[in-house]
Amino acid sequence: MIHGLAVYEREPDAVENTVDALTASLFGPEPRVFTHVVEREGVIVGIAMWFVTYSTWTGTHGIWLEDLFVDDAERGQGYGKALIASLAAECVERGYSRLEWTVLDWNAPALSFYRSLGAAPMDEWTTQRLTGDELAGLARHVRRA
Repeated sequence: MIHGLAVYEREPDAVENTVDALTASLFGPEPRVFTHVVEREGVIVGIAMWFVTYSTWTGTHGIWLEDLFVDDAERGQGYGKALIASLAAECVERGYSRLEWTVLDWNAPALSFYRSLGAAPMDEWTTQRLTGDELAGLARHVRRA
């Protein structure tokens, strides 16, 4: 499913994750990543990978949807909506105030789908990211006691 998402997002060679790393993240002693799945006839056809966030403004946790993916052949069956609805239910049951995610600007089908669910764009926010050499270089500026 992760590779299928990478292909869909036009980054087929970008996945560095391994079965061992994924297993440790999902099933280790203190899981930090969670996944809801849609299974059809014994095959996983959709996933929603997420983790817990925190809002300093509301003083409550939330869910960050890292990845939502439904296999091409299974789209239109309501699986994506069911996955997001299950995360909304997690938020409500746990008293979380937000369910958030990002979507690629060019992904018109996803944008339309999210609007149909009532999701609102956060146009005034721009995602920032540090990786690779920039991340390591900045980390060198930390003074340790």
